[in-house]
Amino acid sequence: MTRHVAVIDIGKTNAKVALADLADMREVALRRMANAPVLDGPYPHHDVELRWSFILDSLAEINREQRIEAISITTHGATGVLVDAAGELALPVPDYEFAGPDTLAEDYDAIRPAFAETGTPRLPAGLNLGAQLFWQQRKFPAEFARAAAILMYPQYWALRLTGVAANEVTSLGCHTDLWNPWKADFSSLVDKMQWRQLMAPVRPAKDRLGPILPALAKLTGLGPQTPVLCGLHDSNASLLPHLLSDTPPFSVVSTGTWVVSMAVGGNKVTLDPARDTLVNVNALGNPVPSARFMGGREFSLLTQGQSEDWTEAGVATVLSGKTSLLPSTQQGSGPFPHHRPAWLNADGINGGQRFAAISFYLALMTATCLDLIGADGPTIVEGPFARNRLFTRMLAAATARAVIASEAATGTSIGAALLASDPGTAQGKGEKIEPPADPAWANYARSWRATVNTRG
Repeated sequence: MTRHVAVIDIGKTNAKVALADLADMREVALRRMANAPVLDGPYPHHDVELRWSFILDSLAEINREQRIEAISITTHGATGVLVDAAGELALPVPDYEFAGPDTLAEDYDAIRPAFAETGTPRLPAGLNLGAQLFWQQRKFPAEFARAAAILMYPQYWALRLTGVAANEVTSLGCHTDLWNPWKADFSSLVDKMQWRQLMAPVRPAKDRLGPILPALAKLTGLGPQTPVLCGLHDSNASLLPHLLSDTPPFSVVSTGTWVVSMAVGGNKVTLDPARDTLVNVNALGNPVPSARFMGGREFSLLTQGQSEDWTEAGVATVLSGKTSLLPSTQQGSGPFPHHRPAWLNADGINGGQRFAAISFYLALMTATCLDLIGADGPTIVEGPFARNRLFTRMLAAATARAVIASEAATGTSIGAALLASDPGTAQGKGEKIEPPADPAWANYARSWRATVNTRG
């Protein structure tokens, strides 16, 4: 049995290399660095060479402490890589927040597939990977013509580790416009743009693409036969443990820069692409109704330099006074993409009360996302927000369903590590939070919703 799996986890805000111990489903080592885009060059892009050095150094350090038996990879979505025949970059890897693709929005909109075909809503900047590729091909035709393959971001790192080019459905199916989840094949856009011949072969997330390259084994000290898994999209990594062991209906909320809600076996609903709902594709290849907002980014901006110390008395004051933050502090995405943020009843509040109101706002935004995708059953929260008791309590109150706060430091890392495990490996543990008995919590949620709807 494979026990110790190194996970390369490239999030939008931080890059991490974690060592997961599958015997007790926890992380036993972690290296982390900030993941800011580079602003020079032809457009804002990811410094893949700096990340590569970090990855190799981290693998070497961790392996000296505990032998790494396999490597898995998970990354944020909306990112693809153009490589030439030698595996080098044909163009820099764009930061999906760069608005350049919007300059060709009219032309792109004329050829992109309908929501019914792909489950992909039209998103701004480079959040639709198809729009990025379209813009790159128009603006840099000579460089684009050098491309021998288009890879999703996890598989780019797999290529560097193994020399094997591949793609995988969780990243292809993440609001890219490139994938038809109902047919499990590339969308009509890929054929219209004649990109199909550039798409590396699609492989299952758990496929072992090969051992680590000999030169890298020597450099890092890893065993020369250390296998590298194909890898998957980060939100789907959070979902995977529950797909393998939980009984539907349930939902998973993956929290990081983005808060992504995914419903499994929920109520049948019609998704509204104007509210940032979409169809993801899970690691087993099945469509998953999903919704998202940039909750981690909002939390960082709203709490920067502010106290996070709160008291139950302060929370009671916020609940009774209906001190609240209304959406959306990050506009252009999420369930209320065009609402302007506003504070209500916030005069004279202290730092702890402000933190409580921010936590409630994030929980109520998440509850809205869950409603939009027909979520039912318990809600499992993965990632940093699982440790915020105000968030989990308000989420339970707003949904009137239990919330399970995952104990894993990074749900994505454990999920990605499970790709190397035997079927049936148990999921991680978590604290179960029932809806609060105090009616003030549910009343607060109802009041927030009514106010948001009135302002809409």
